[in-house]
Amino acid sequence: MSKISEMTRESGSRGNFQRQSNSFTTPFGDGPGELPVEAGRYRLIAGAICPWAHRQVIVRELLGLTDAISLGWVDPVRTENGWRFALDPDGRDPVLGIEYLIEAYRAADPDYDKRGTIPAVVDVTTGAVVQNDYHRLTNYWETAWKPFHAADAPDLYPLELRDDIDAFNARLFDEVNNGVYKCGFAVSQQAYSDAYDTLFAALDRLEERLASRRFLFGDFITESDVRLYVTLARFDAAYYGGFKANRQRLVDFEHLWAYARDLYQTPGFGSTTDFDGIKRGYFGSPGVTSVNGIVPKGPDTSGWDAPHGRERLSGTSEKFRR
Repeated sequence: MSKISEMTRESGSRGNFQRQSNSFTTPFGDGPGELPVEAGRYRLIAGAICPWAHRQVIVRELLGLTDAISLGWVDPVRTENGWRFALDPDGRDPVLGIEYLIEAYRAADPDYDKRGTIPAVVDVTTGAVVQNDYHRLTNYWETAWKPFHAADAPDLYPLELRDDIDAFNARLFDEVNNGVYKCGFAVSQQAYSDAYDTLFAALDRLEERLASRRFLFGDFITESDVRLYVTLARFDAAYYGGFKANRQRLVDFEHLWAYARDLYQTPGFGSTTDFDGIKRGYFGSPGVTSVNGIVPKGPDTSGWDAPHGRERLSGTSEKFRR
């Protein structure tokens, strides 16, 4: 099935984009029926294009889970058969031994008929996907996987803020993270216009919020900042042009742009951001943002390293709560 027909299948009656649900949502933990937390047992599969996968990669880096959870990469250009391990020398994941990610989904469920999405967590002992719930996956890294955190790992999900963070993240996903996709994959003018208005109203509120605080919840980076960052990192490179989210660019927002640079210049954020991979994924895959596969040369990304001056909003030079 082509990308165009898949995205049509994910459209509502008003032409609005409706993302497919996640099929593998069992949490990590030590309770009955939960996925056991074991270093070396799982492989996280990600791709440069995907914001949901990118936030897993960032959190894995920040928490020091790189030795406990291995990482595999699919090519950012999605094929007719789904995500392919074309970046590996022999075109197969070196741990799982598979060519396409969908093979791991069908190892879990031979009748699986949805898109094989990233991020995906694969149990290397079986070769089967066990988790693809990007909504909660970072929370599991932050909580259930705490025994394997680095000694100086940050607290991205403070206990006393979790209810507030969860509520914020739910709205952030609906209006911004998924909001750009609602613009890009709308198949009616009204659905597009509604999504466009909602997206930029939300960005205006975030611009105001970040005018007086360094990060979304104050002086320290939290889970929510990771979730916002991955959309901002893709905004000018893909969403502004490719998804018609074009009222203004990220660089036209005074505070959001400085905030995004602050995060980009933080280890774990910029070091895992592949602008070329992002553009190849969104523009090089027919049916996503174009039909001819031409990848734009711009925008200029050198400004991400420019001074941001946001230290003045924080009472400390430390970006993380430990």
